[in-house]
Amino acid sequence: MKVLGFILQKEFRQIRRDTTILRIMFMLPIIQLVIFPLAMDFDVKSINISIVDNDHSTYSQKLISKIASSGYFKVVSAETSFKKSLAYIEKGQADLVMEIPAGFERNLVREGVQKIGISVDAINGTKAGIGGQYLNSIITDFNVNIDMNLRGAIAPEQQGAIDIRYTNWFNPRAEYKYNVVPAILVLLLTMIGGFVTALNIVKEKEVGTIEQINVTPIKKWEFILGKLIPFWVIGMIVFTLGLTISWLVYGIVPRGSFLTLYAFAAVYLIALLGFGLLISTYSDNQVQAMFVAFFFIMIFILMSGFFTSTDGMPGWAKVISDMTPVAHFVKTDRMIILKGSSFDDVKMEFLYLVGFAAVLNGWAIWNYRKTN
Repeated sequence: MKVLGFILQKEFRQIRRDTTILRIMFMLPIIQLVIFPLAMDFDVKSINISIVDNDHSTYSQKLISKIASSGYFKVVSAETSFKKSLAYIEKGQADLVMEIPAGFERNLVREGVQKIGISVDAINGTKAGIGGQYLNSIITDFNVNIDMNLRGAIAPEQQGAIDIRYTNWFNPRAEYKYNVVPAILVLLLTMIGGFVTALNIVKEKEVGTIEQINVTPIKKWEFILGKLIPFWVIGMIVFTLGLTISWLVYGIVPRGSFLTLYAFAAVYLIALLGFGLLISTYSDNQVQAMFVAFFFIMIFILMSGFFTSTDGMPGWAKVISDMTPVAHFVKTDRMIILKGSSFDDVKMEFLYLVGFAAVLNGWAIWNYRKTN
């Protein structure tokens, strides 16, 4: 343990001297947690729509007014033909075109049925999908109001209608920030654990100090542990800073136990630090280490469930997702912070992370060669 103490002194001195890395590690959570959730607003607004009204009736005007006053759509043009409206999509000035056919009001009143043409610009798949859903919801609501007006003489209980009401648990107002911020907290630790430690041992190789260390009686596990502990301490400080910013800026306070949350963060950091050190033992220079770490961390982030739910992935992708520690911590972080889950609810995820930490760090110790 005395040898380990000397290694830790050396590592902390090196970290303290590299002020640029220190500034990056502590500025990263501020930038990510303050800017990213504001920029990653999944609530799409200001959707440009071009309308072709071939009916010019009372009902068609009511539908157009309902769309314009919804707060999600901006009517950029009212044209006399579909071809003229389509030109707005081709120029990138409109996202949707809605065509109201002639006889719209007459068919609704007499037959109770009328088709409407909606054309969506699908170049931006997310905006197109959400914009189309918003428009369908507005038209559906418009249909309900028309149906109630046409059947005004019939009591609601005689119509046999089903009144559907739903509640968003753990995020009542369905605000995106409550879903994004806990996941970004995981990304903070991923960046520190994956990138910084991946450059650690290989930096010793480039400078030449690794040869001096190899001729000393330092054991391999002492060397790897000495490289891991300083960044583990920094990672836990960064995680605390991230939780503080989440509370001050967004008012997000974990509903679950802080002890459970920190236990997961501690084990997750050990796993990611071991992964970074493993990359460092295989790499010959910092450029190699950086690109290898970037390759794997991009896979971790994309397969973690941060952007899309892992439940909607194909079977093979779900297997890869289950093999990444990031996916398990993103899931448990949201459950503890938003849902208030106890340790019993997430103990299997904890065992996953413990297994990852043991395998990755054991592999890093085994692969580190003490050669003259």
